[in-house]
Amino acid sequence: MLQTFGVLAQRIRLKPKTVSIDNPVFRLHYWVTFLLLLVCSILVSSQQYFGEHIQCIADSGVPAHVINTYCFFTGTFTVVKHLEAPNNGNSIPNHPGVGPMVRDEEPIIRHSYYQWVPFFLFGQGLLFYVPHFLWKRMEGGRIQALVEGFENAALAFSETDLQMRNSVVPSKVTRDANILLVRKAFLQRLHINRPWASWLILCELLNAVNVIFQIVMMDCFLGGAFLTLAPDWLNSEVNMLDIVFPKVTKCIFHKYGPSGTIQNHDAMCVMALNVVNEKIYMFLWFWMWFLAAATTLGLIWRLVTIVSHSRSVRFNKIMFKLANVGIRDVWSLVKVTKECHFSDWLFLYYLAKNMDGFVFRDLFLGLAEEMDVEKDKQLELNHNDSDETPLTES
Repeated sequence: MLQTFGVLAQRIRLKPKTVSIDNPVFRLHYWVTFLLLLVCSILVSSQQYFGEHIQCIADSGVPAHVINTYCFFTGTFTVVKHLEAPNNGNSIPNHPGVGPMVRDEEPIIRHSYYQWVPFFLFGQGLLFYVPHFLWKRMEGGRIQALVEGFENAALAFSETDLQMRNSVVPSKVTRDANILLVRKAFLQRLHINRPWASWLILCELLNAVNVIFQIVMMDCFLGGAFLTLAPDWLNSEVNMLDIVFPKVTKCIFHKYGPSGTIQNHDAMCVMALNVVNEKIYMFLWFWMWFLAAATTLGLIWRLVTIVSHSRSVRFNKIMFKLANVGIRDVWSLVKVTKECHFSDWLFLYYLAKNMDGFVFRDLFLGLAEEMDVEKDKQLELNHNDSDETPLTES
């Protein structure tokens, strides 16, 4: 299994790209959470640190490897009435949930999740990566295609291109030509680039749905114990982690005797991985609720940007200054943002995040001037149309 995860890790990019096409909350999903779940999955599937995942003690009538395999795949259980059993004065405490029972008459708790934990964690990690994968496909590398080649554009003071180790410093002519190309590309797609922002918002909503889905699925996976795991652990007199993740459990193996009579072999099993599982799921409880809160705040912030981008000059000034230090001219800011639909505004914002300040300043000023000229042409055209009067017969 470790080899499988190693091959997958080589194919999935764990380091964030230098070109930003999303926000910090989005990266909490597909980078931080995905990586955490992948590490947890590898950890609990490794025998290198914890030995055998299950070791059962039974009578001599059943070989050890047989009872271990059987109990691992069929699941073990604990007896409810023994979960709070007293020590009875013994120096060695009783194992919670382990003790004598009347079969089919006593309530028990089955722990059938045990063998599926690494696969479940790995599947969760993949689900956290899906919205990012979808967004990359829908975004199509548009931002990267436009900002590519501007890495050293701020150093463009020479009349010719300069080679510096593995990179090229463009000349002033090359830089200005590239800025013109980006400006023309943006203006050509003005008002028709709306699906770009729609896909980003859809993937942000998918992140929110996925978090809630994951919390519900973990609750079902642990038999309804995950939703209140941390509060129950903090407030209960009994250690809830020993109930949900018992270190010692019971298992009953059925075997036919020499004359065909079914013999029941009672086994006590040590669940080594539950020492790790309880810490993983306790951490995931806090992390998932933090992630849900951060995602909710991120959606609220997205709603604020949709409402405010065309109404508040101060909002645009703050946003673009945070994205790029090159924005200083208020006139160009007002002119450009006033003509932009939200999708165009958001696309321009991500261009600002991925460009050098001097380069984006020149791009932004050029956009404002071209938009102003285009608007004057449109006004003049409308004025000429209004001056024309149709000829009528007297």
